[in-house]
Amino acid sequence: MRRFDVSAADFKSRFAAFLAEPRGARVDVERAVAEVVEAVRQDGLEAVLRYARQFDDPDLDETRLRVSADEIEAGAAACPAEVRSAIDLAAARIGAYHQALKPTDGGFTDAAGVELGWRWTPLDAVGIYVPGGRAAYPSSVLMNAVPARIAGVARIAMVTPPGGLKPAVLAAAGAAGVTEIWRLGGAQAVAALAYGAGPISRVDKIVGPGNAYVTEAKRRVYGRVGIDSLAGPSEVVVVADAANDPAWIAADLLAQAEHDPDAQSILITPDSAFGEAVVAAIAAQLAVLPTAADATASWRDHGAVVVAPLSEAAALVDQIAPEHVELAVAEPRALAAQIRHAGALFLGRHTPEAIGDYVGGSNHVLPTSGAARFSSGLSTVDFMKRTSFLACTPQAFEALAGAGEALAGAEGLAAHRLSMSLRRAP
Repeated sequence: MRRFDVSAADFKSRFAAFLAEPRGARVDVERAVAEVVEAVRQDGLEAVLRYARQFDDPDLDETRLRVSADEIEAGAAACPAEVRSAIDLAAARIGAYHQALKPTDGGFTDAAGVELGWRWTPLDAVGIYVPGGRAAYPSSVLMNAVPARIAGVARIAMVTPPGGLKPAVLAAAGAAGVTEIWRLGGAQAVAALAYGAGPISRVDKIVGPGNAYVTEAKRRVYGRVGIDSLAGPSEVVVVADAANDPAWIAADLLAQAEHDPDAQSILITPDSAFGEAVVAAIAAQLAVLPTAADATASWRDHGAVVVAPLSEAAALVDQIAPEHVELAVAEPRALAAQIRHAGALFLGRHTPEAIGDYVGGSNHVLPTSGAARFSSGLSTVDFMKRTSFLACTPQAFEALAGAGEALAGAEGLAAHRLSMSLRRAP
């Protein structure tokens, strides 16, 4: 864990260097993923099963590839009632939020009499990758599948490694309306969704987080299909004043750190003594936290405490452009109004980021690694496409065609010009 003070003469250079440090093992995954993706593209199901047996389940065959309706139902039934109830609550809240975000058709007629408009239509088929390595993630199912269903996607195909098919994951799939689930993970799962493989039909877009191999596979198949983003390790910035309980803030920071040794948690506080109290609380919680191995590595290697006045907090957040930002201060809305680059904002002392991960309703699939400077979190819009339309009356065409011909002539495109000139009144 690093300590910074904005009053130090070398703060800017040291902090910039800290943010630029790579997170994640610098392994060369490109060659391995390229081999898998090309093999699946060429050999389809044969290659998919070969890699699945190598990496996940040596006994997997075509008859066990798809999770049956009975298995989904039985798995959901095995989920504890308390968890099923929580899943249903989360699904309803996520659905309500994303229904409100769903775009609507529209248009107008301009002064020239041209009708201009747009309409939104859902994608036909979407693939959802649900990770299953470190843990089972029912929340990932909900955050990816519910917006797709709200958008009107007709086919939602879910892939997850065999180890990820826990009762809670199957219960979440049921709550989200997912009926097509495949026991498949890794780059081979992404390639199967992109190109099709035996009983797995290709999709139009692939969403959902995964490890470095999954991310590289998504990058490689982009263009053949759409993707949501190239996600990096999770991250949180907590801006907190001394009026907070240090234990609360420590837990919020560790809630990100326990995701992955490469996750990043940063505290910005105007009070150095409070910062030290949070550091002490983190040490105490790590001593008993079941996920301490990952959380300790994350906090040790990528964590930071930045002592800075609240007047400088927004600029620091914008420099980081993080996935999650908690504002545990007296006037969180005023501070939030100054922040431009953040995947999601959590306002006030009683709005920890963990609420957003599960039951808040907003999406937890968010831009990472500074991508909040130019992108947004997952929503219904990501599962829809916009088609524009124009309609010219003869009079409206006459009003525009002269300018259109001039531009076509300037570009040297004679057929474009002819297409308009032939329609003009003699």
